[in-house]
Amino acid sequence: MKKFPMEKLFEVINETAEILQEELNCTYLEALAETGDNLFHHDVMQNKLSELTEKRLAKKYSEVQLSSYNNEEIRKAYQFAILKGMKKHVQQNHQMTPDTIGYFISYLLHKFMNGQNEIRLLDPAAGTGNLLTTILNRTDPDVAMHAYAVEIDDILIRLAYAGANLLQHPIEFFNQDGLGPLLIDPVDAVVCDLPVGYYPNDERAAEFKLKRDEGHSYAHHLFIEQGLNYTKPGGYLFFLIPNDLFETEEAPRLHQFLKETAYIQAVLQLPFSMFANSQAAKSIFIIQKKKPGIKPPKEVLLAALPKLSNKEALDKIFIKMEKWFQENH
Repeated sequence: MKKFPMEKLFEVINETAEILQEELNCTYLEALAETGDNLFHHDVMQNKLSELTEKRLAKKYSEVQLSSYNNEEIRKAYQFAILKGMKKHVQQNHQMTPDTIGYFISYLLHKFMNGQNEIRLLDPAAGTGNLLTTILNRTDPDVAMHAYAVEIDDILIRLAYAGANLLQHPIEFFNQDGLGPLLIDPVDAVVCDLPVGYYPNDERAAEFKLKRDEGHSYAHHLFIEQGLNYTKPGGYLFFLIPNDLFETEEAPRLHQFLKETAYIQAVLQLPFSMFANSQAAKSIFIIQKKKPGIKPPKEVLLAALPKLSNKEALDKIFIKMEKWFQENH
């Protein structure tokens, strides 16, 4: 059976990661970051390996030439390997933003930022970097995109760094708490698959307007505020939010805060079929930071996105969106 090019690349990434996992006595995900580095440098970078293992790895790497793959093939092959590793080490914070969501956010980002030929982009909770690299892969070559990724988890940021190198994307990485002070100048746009839950650092949370009066604050609320803090006036923010964001007891405070700081542009509910259960369902939430002279849209773009397999319904949604952009931007 003929293999697709991406399958061959995945095979090499997977097999070399398994060899390194055994030799270095580490997790599959750690070994994956190591093999990503090797592929990028066209060399075996680990110095604790036996000569036989080095030869085995070198032979495997020689079976693929990265230059013969396009960026989407590389991203997907690497992503499949990450997903394989995550199945064995399921942690709540080790969830990857699905491709289809990345495609939608990429489409929306480029519609809202239309006409800007230089965009500085920040993801304050970047995880494995899949959302950022999906967007960068779909950016017009005429647009200079410079991205910043913040991630507290050591393994996730190593995977993101190795992946960005393989794709040759200009991303600056910061291995720190995304809600801490960031050494990043305000950006044109923020994208973030919001980490949902309680933020354990009450001392740091106290610096935010959206802190709770008692108990731990909601991390996803604080990330919205943090995003606005690091966005230029007039800049856009694209968040993946839980559907019940405006239904909790803290929602009135969030609503008031947004009223003062931003204009809500769009709320697009993702199809329930994309999620394990309806409680886990999410929407894409787009806001614009206020700036003198900028007016809110005549109406907020509200839509429930259909299943991607329903081409007819999808076409209708895109027509509705195009019409909205013409009337509001």
